[in-house]
Amino acid sequence: MEKKKGQLIWLQVFAILLGLLWISPFYLMVVNAFKTKREIFSDVLGLPSEFAFENFVQAFIDLQFVSSFFNSLFITVVSIAIIIFFSSMGGYALARNKSKLSGVILMVFVAAMLIPFQAVMIPLISLFGQFDMLNRVGLIFMYLGFGSSLAIFLYHGAMTAISKTIDEAATIDGASKFQTFWHIIFPLLKPISVTVGILNVIWIWNDFLLPSLILSDAEATIPLRMFMFFGQYTRQWHLALAGLTIAIIPVIIFYFVAQKQIIKGVSDGAVK
Repeated sequence: MEKKKGQLIWLQVFAILLGLLWISPFYLMVVNAFKTKREIFSDVLGLPSEFAFENFVQAFIDLQFVSSFFNSLFITVVSIAIIIFFSSMGGYALARNKSKLSGVILMVFVAAMLIPFQAVMIPLISLFGQFDMLNRVGLIFMYLGFGSSLAIFLYHGAMTAISKTIDEAATIDGASKFQTFWHIIFPLLKPISVTVGILNVIWIWNDFLLPSLILSDAEATIPLRMFMFFGQYTRQWHLALAGLTIAIIPVIIFYFVAQKQIIKGVSDGAVK
């Protein structure tokens, strides 16, 4: 009993040390964001003698945070809505139509997850450039293509747990295929929809490579704007760190909200 208690204490100590190690970069970023340039180089670890809030004001203006935030928000929300809408219908159709063709199509989607973006980057950009879609609309279509494979795979797996007798009962009552899916099946897929949404939000919101290839400066997202911002303020770390602190605030807020949704989605799925 005492041995187990001692092991538990050591595990708690290890967890605390690991937590401190994980939080240390955030501490350095936030603390130094309130310092002047001279104070950062003189004392990196210490607290600021005076809180320089003007760093955040200047960074907020130079980062063009309002426009870049709404660009990121628009692209992320629309992309997630389209991915969930089309992938859920695709997973439903493939799960309900038991044929060799549907099996092959599902395997194609699964195999697509193994293809790295770099392998199709140049022809994809060239193709979208021919149709004048190197903009936010084209970027959303790309996210739909790259995000559908995993989403359809997850929806297809969830559909196998839903009895087909529900569809048959709805058909007897006069419901069409779309009505059956949208009003009966889709609400049952809420835990999977939450999971798909969260996984893709984290990816799309933090994505840098695709927006850097597609978007102009006026349509720049937060990660792309941060890259430009750091290039401009390479030696002015007080402004760079203030801008980085501002940029991660939406991610932190989303993390705490999404954490509750993940737990709720898992528990709902377990009950069903």
